[in-house]
Amino acid sequence: MRAHVLIAGGGPVGLVSALVLGQAGVSVTLVEASAELNRDLRASTFHPPTLDMLAGFGLTSKLIDQGLVARYTQQRDRKDGVIAEFDLDLLKGHTDHPFRLQCEQWKLADLIKQELERLPHVKLLFSTRLESVVQTGDKVTAMVNTEGESHPIEADYMIGADGAWSPTRRTLGIDFEGLTYPERFLVISTDFDYASHLPRLSYVNYCSDPQEWCVLLRVPTLWRVLFPTKAQESDEEVMTDEAVQARLQSLLPQPQPYNTLHRTLYKVHQRVAKTFIQGRIFLAGDAAHINNPLGGMGMNGGVHDAMNLTQKLLLVIQQGANMDVMSRYERQRRTIAIEYINASTARNKREIEERDPVVRQRVQDELRATCENPAKALDYLRKSSMIEALERAESIA
Repeated sequence: MRAHVLIAGGGPVGLVSALVLGQAGVSVTLVEASAELNRDLRASTFHPPTLDMLAGFGLTSKLIDQGLVARYTQQRDRKDGVIAEFDLDLLKGHTDHPFRLQCEQWKLADLIKQELERLPHVKLLFSTRLESVVQTGDKVTAMVNTEGESHPIEADYMIGADGAWSPTRRTLGIDFEGLTYPERFLVISTDFDYASHLPRLSYVNYCSDPQEWCVLLRVPTLWRVLFPTKAQESDEEVMTDEAVQARLQSLLPQPQPYNTLHRTLYKVHQRVAKTFIQGRIFLAGDAAHINNPLGGMGMNGGVHDAMNLTQKLLLVIQQGANMDVMSRYERQRRTIAIEYINASTARNKREIEERDPVVRQRVQDELRATCENPAKALDYLRKSSMIEALERAESIA
């Protein structure tokens, strides 16, 4: 009998999980509440080790064809320009892909969906929402709703990769410990060419400022600008044309209004599930941990979860390993979520929004000194690209 794994969530984490298991011969049913794969502008940065992982499935070269290779990242000051520029080429020998790839996450989702549709033992059920899940010692039974009709799905194991508001995690009653920031983040996409107006601009730019920091990211056809908002501003106020134009004009004044193509406003959290495992059900990605986007670690960390989890689950399914091996998944990935992903992104936010002029100067001086010292720059890049986090995870028995 072929083992059957149910996956809740059709984002990158659920799809990567389905691909690893499906290509290994495991039967997979993936349920996704939306009618189709989500194509909104979410994550857009792939870190080097993530590209290494995806290369084994023939995906990385296809993503590179659709993205932008970002060799450099910059720490900037909104008024003074470049503080430090880091060259990811220093990572040669530590990764097969010494660069970031700027590419929208939906392109990865599309590529994986094409692969999964070639596997007859993998089912993709869209417009299918998880309602509840129960389990016994040898199976999981999920009640799902497809276009208004409820029906059960039985499986040997289940992966909850169904996002920050995970029905899987909520049904299991697992606490999601942490905090929600009072401010929200506004992401604006525009076809304005910032590189023609801001000297030495790279594809990835973190711009500190004591009043209003921002992040400037290039994707193949657009620039994405991320701003914090004030807690007292209403959603409606933030999203008006006037407010959006005011933020963009403050960053770089132009005689004409900016042409904006997308606007997204979202709450920002730093949270980690109290446990990633309950019996035969496992949490991964945003269902297990969420963080602010400063550093591009959310989607990447979720893909790393999926690779770690599915490799261990295959040991159980195909090699008869004891279920105790799954507890190592939790020890490894929960530790990384707390010690690296959440810690790094929280530190990035503190530094980019720092208001104390003495502290700001110290942070900038340290960044310059790090950038100018090849050994220190390499250490910085190993951390920021998540290579060190993966090595730390492997060291956890």
